[in-house]
Amino acid sequence: MATPSSQIHADLSRQGVGMGTDLGTDMGEDRGEPQWKRAAYARRALLLFAVLLQTATGSYFMLSVLPYNGGNWVEIGMVALFAILFCWISVGFWIGVFGYLIRHTGGDRHALIHQQDAETLAATPLARTAIIMPIYNEQVTECFGRLKAVYLSLQRCGQLEHFDFYILSDTRDANLWLDEQAAWAALARELNAEGRLYYRRRPLNQNYKSGNVGDFLRRWGRDYPYMVVLDADSLMSGGSLVKMVQLMQRHPRVGILQSSPSLMNGQSVFARVQQFSNQLYGPLFTTGLAAFQLGDAAFWGHNAILRTQPFMQHCGLRKLPGWGLFRGPILSHDFVEAAYIGRAGHEVWLEPELEQSYEESPPTLVEELTRDKRWAKGNLQHLWLMLRSRRLRMAHRMAFLNGIMSYAASPLWLGFLVLATIAAARMVIWPIDYFPDPHQLHPVWPEWEPLRALALILVTFALLFIPKFLAVLDAISQGRARSFGGLSRMHLSVLMEMLISALLAPIRMLSHTRFVLEALFNLRLKWAGQNRSGESGWGEAIVNQAFGTLLALSWSAFAYWVDPMFFIWSLPVAIPLIFAAPVFVLLSRTQAGQSLKRWGLLKIPEETYGSELLDDLTYNPIKHKPHPRLSAFSAAVIDPRLNALHVAQARRLGGAIRIERLQFLRQQCLAEGPDSLSAADRNLLARDGPSLAWLHQQVWQSCAHSVWADLLRQV
Repeated sequence: MATPSSQIHADLSRQGVGMGTDLGTDMGEDRGEPQWKRAAYARRALLLFAVLLQTATGSYFMLSVLPYNGGNWVEIGMVALFAILFCWISVGFWIGVFGYLIRHTGGDRHALIHQQDAETLAATPLARTAIIMPIYNEQVTECFGRLKAVYLSLQRCGQLEHFDFYILSDTRDANLWLDEQAAWAALARELNAEGRLYYRRRPLNQNYKSGNVGDFLRRWGRDYPYMVVLDADSLMSGGSLVKMVQLMQRHPRVGILQSSPSLMNGQSVFARVQQFSNQLYGPLFTTGLAAFQLGDAAFWGHNAILRTQPFMQHCGLRKLPGWGLFRGPILSHDFVEAAYIGRAGHEVWLEPELEQSYEESPPTLVEELTRDKRWAKGNLQHLWLMLRSRRLRMAHRMAFLNGIMSYAASPLWLGFLVLATIAAARMVIWPIDYFPDPHQLHPVWPEWEPLRALALILVTFALLFIPKFLAVLDAISQGRARSFGGLSRMHLSVLMEMLISALLAPIRMLSHTRFVLEALFNLRLKWAGQNRSGESGWGEAIVNQAFGTLLALSWSAFAYWVDPMFFIWSLPVAIPLIFAAPVFVLLSRTQAGQSLKRWGLLKIPEETYGSELLDDLTYNPIKHKPHPRLSAFSAAVIDPRLNALHVAQARRLGGAIRIERLQFLRQQCLAEGPDSLSAADRNLLARDGPSLAWLHQQVWQSCAHSVWADLLRQV
């Protein structure tokens, strides 16, 4: 279903906003080089200096710790890996520190939201905007319920007339997409949103989510100056959406404006830990990140607004032309689209102060790692673009590198542990070489420096934990401690989060290493919808983590045989891997998560003060409910209203062979019932409007003893 272009243009004309209107120019925005660029160059140079100085100092101390001070290939490898990992940790440290300083010095004057006062922004007229939600095999009532909450929030703002909603489905299972269509029709009736809420399921889901968005743009993109992209688990308030459109209206250079989504609605222990850390630590890191990126930020693929025309013109993604991993469709499209729109001369901004932008955390570690498997391959593909694409901004190349390192750091860490084990074993198993250089006159006495090693470990932990302590101090100084359960409960929650993060780090390290290796060998990925609810069972957890548990046990036993001190050094990594299966299961438990919530632990502001947006999600669900006894396919055949809906949405499939196949399947379905068909056969019938209409007529005329008669009696 499409929105007539003439209606859109008429609406824009009434608002005084034409498709070619440049409000930023009308309002006097300077068309020269933006002022933020000088600030960005200075800040990035300062960051680079601090990180390199810190890394050089840490690497020097690492050399002094080793027995031969880097005198053999094992130690050289250890220092090289340490330098890379220390550099990456150092970047995160300074981003957090810089974010804290900005939040406590009045905010960033170069931020997009601070480039005009609130009154001027509020007076800016809106333009027609499409809110799109690409979905694939999602839980229908949950994702449609989120879209309903967004719709109601815009309605309360009094700005609903400027927005249209599109549900873009790539679902391939007939029972799921028929349920999606029924839920869409019910929601449109409930909200009186016919002509504003649309649904489309494309017949071929090529190029994953980016292909789905591209399909929308080819059909309706020119009708909308802007589009907001939501994921199936996204939730945004009407006020934030309106403000995003107004910011785009005032700043015509901006191609993408990315909000900073907070995690919410976590039920399991794992999800609650994730959302607590996101909401407590996130403001510091996103503020610091936005301050260094400024107009060269990244696009995260959802909870963002895009200027449609330049996005359509410059962000088409060609398939990678290389080999193996670097050949075929780009899996992680969002960073690439930000880089392309930046290359075209537009700006990309991350705005941390856009509030009430939410997404959900995976409920279990199993689901998070399943998602990371897809993301790892997509991020590693960016290596080709980072090295081979021309005219990309350096900031976007660094964003590619950061995404690559988020997964490549794991095999590097594992490699460091392997080399450390070899170095420790050499001191015990192999005879000591006092003259590693054949030309040296005096012997080298290899000796570990445990005190320096301890100091280096403490410095590394400081880089990891000081930003978290600053986030706690930020919450206290700005009066937000109560929103996290109060001062004492917030501190207890922080300690719990740190403990759980320490347990999860080695598990993620080993899993991400496997994902990187699988990506490099270009193993095929299965594209499936994400499970956004549920718990991990013991069998699933044991099978999932059996290899890591056995590996950790073997490593610890070897470390104890080599040296008791080395064994103690190995325990922080080995213990989480040995007990990974219980960690998986316990963190997935929703009952334990709700108990922590009742005790005031791991709380977030929305749970303390409430939220009208989240209340809609909880207490005002969509009214559509699937039939308790019938599958969506059976209901589509039997129910007259649903049948008419699905026939209208379906197509008339052509081709002599396909028509003959459809006729055979109709007869089989009528005679033996829907369960006699394979999923592929049901999908074929559900796609063909004449087949659904024919089955509906025949079923209502079926004899009293047929399979369909039994189903009819259940209606």
